[in-house]
Amino acid sequence: MKTLRTDCLVIGSGLAGSAYALAAAKAGLSVELLSLADPMMANSDWAQGGIIYDTAPDHAALARDIFDASDGTSNPAAVEQLVREGPLAVKELLLDELQVGFDRDAGGALKFTREGGHSEKRIIFAKDATGHAILESVAQRVDATPRINRRAGGVAIDLLTLSHNSTDTADKYEPLTCFGAYVLDTQTGETIAIVAKKTVLATGGLGQIFLHSTNQPGSVGHGVAMAYRVGARLIDLEYVQFHPTVFAKKNAPRFLVTEALRGEGGVLVNARGERFMDGVHPLRSLAPRDVVARAIKHELAASGEPCVFLDLSAMTPAFIRERFPNVYERCLAHGVDVTRELIPVVPAAHFACGGVHADLHGRTNIRHLNAIGETACTGLHGANRLASTSLLECLTNAKFTAAADAGEIAREKFRLPEPRAWE
Repeated sequence: MKTLRTDCLVIGSGLAGSAYALAAAKAGLSVELLSLADPMMANSDWAQGGIIYDTAPDHAALARDIFDASDGTSNPAAVEQLVREGPLAVKELLLDELQVGFDRDAGGALKFTREGGHSEKRIIFAKDATGHAILESVAQRVDATPRINRRAGGVAIDLLTLSHNSTDTADKYEPLTCFGAYVLDTQTGETIAIVAKKTVLATGGLGQIFLHSTNQPGSVGHGVAMAYRVGARLIDLEYVQFHPTVFAKKNAPRFLVTEALRGEGGVLVNARGERFMDGVHPLRSLAPRDVVARAIKHELAASGEPCVFLDLSAMTPAFIRERFPNVYERCLAHGVDVTRELIPVVPAAHFACGGVHADLHGRTNIRHLNAIGETACTGLHGANRLASTSLLECLTNAKFTAAADAGEIAREKFRLPEPRAWE
């Protein structure tokens, strides 16, 4: 069995994994980045609405909105880190370095929108394909960075630990310690061992274990499963967020219908045309996602109807086509002209708020095994995620985890034995 050695092994190349790889490489570390054959095949690519860029002086309102959306269950330390450090992370990487093409007004100033659970406009966006615009820019920079080797088609099979995979039998008495992973090269069928000082789980969520999901096809929680097999602590797995508005026409595929539509004036109505959210929550159709999803479920149970509808009549057709071109085209391809028809929608599994327990520097209870992005759970989201926090969490997780790893690799001596052959 072939063995490769590196400073950092990153499992997953969505925004969290790719941003970590860039930060680690900038710190002088070598990085092996496991990626699907198509580097854009990540949930990050499908994020439509936007990313929070809070320019308020104290960020208190954003912290309050995150707590309110979580029903008071968020980890205060994780919230504080995000609201304090998030704006700088966005500015440094996305605005200054990569100059991502966010929508701007005629004077060149960033445009801001609002989504469910937000008390004010603080979300920047690139039409209705923000995740794609961000990940495309990040992926291009990753591929142009010499210290990063994107291993396209590389799939992690299992994590390497001193307890289970070292050829030195005495290592089983060491504390739980990760030193890389067995990796399948899907192009050659060969299994190799990648030995690393730091291993980073950035495998995304688990939405595809549900019947209806907004997630990419491969999002089945394999990072969480690998961590569990070696003894990692998991937390809040019961907190799976359902997005309230997923396209629901009969015989058509399910796909996300961005919350930003409601931020720009769209409203939810039932089959009788009634605005049923008006009596449910003060924010009406812009209530937090869990509130809206439950309200839709109750409405469907009471009426027997297969879906509710999103009414965009408050917007002009020209505005809809310019601001939401992807939603417009995709709905039209399935026979719904959103400029003059209601959009049929239902809730679907969207985001795993729980995952592998990690601190604010990505650390798990397994030495040298980190978790970031949707795979991790710092407690930021509690029981329910506030809209447009996920991409921001990817950036802050990546930044702080890479910085901590660079410091440890510079200071510490790592035990990296020869791994057993894969059986």
